Amino acid sequence: MTAEKVLAVARGELGNTESPAGSNRTKYGKWFGLDGYAWCMMFVMWCFSQAGALELLPKRTASCGDLMRSAKAAGRWVTEDYRPGDVVIYDFPGGAATDHTGIIESVTASGVVAIEGNTSQAGSQSNGGQVCRKDRKYNMIVGAVRPRFEEEEDMKIEDLTDAQVLQLGKRIQAVMGRQPVSPALAAELQEAKAKGITDGNNPGAFCTRAQAAVMTLRATKK
Repeated sequence: MTAEKVLAVARGELGNTESPAGSNRTKYGKWFGLDGYAWCMMFVMWCFSQAGALELLPKRTASCGDLMRSAKAAGRWVTEDYRPGDVVIYDFPGGAATDHTGIIESVTASGVVAIEGNTSQAGSQSNGGQVCRKDRKYNMIVGAVRPRFEEEEDMKIEDLTDAQVLQLGKRIQAVMGRQPVSPALAAELQEAKAKGITDGNNPGAFCTRAQAAVMTLRATKK
């Protein structure tokens, strides 16, 4: 089972609304057995169930907080390096500590893009009545539940799409960037920062040819 199968189900629900408006009545609530209640988590559960992946989550629940606690107990809770298919939990200003949820579709430089139930196109609503694709900033995210997706053993790099390669590159850069600078290079890195050759951020990350060219040009001008 892969994340893409769950996301394919979620994408097929985009635009669906509760009926009547403001009632919290949906097919997701009927399926779960709590029709008429806030349904963002029930939407997530429904998508995983339709994809045959409900058992990959630590618990069947309609509560964001309950799923978070179960994920922590099961060692399936993450607060960085988010991936497509993760069940993200949000904390919006002025609300509860775990306001809302969705399924991460992609990761951006400033946050995540997720498919969410019971939201709306405008604002950061956690009770908006519709299934929408939302762009959320990192400061809204409490963390995410990491489902037990199987890795595709026969997947080769040449089989990946351009988007998947870029996502893999971002994850590699994030991990490499957290690696400490060796003592032998620390002093010279500080000197390079002082001279404006580099900003010194993510010192362990790989450097593109364009970045290397710019740093070389800066160094020749010093």
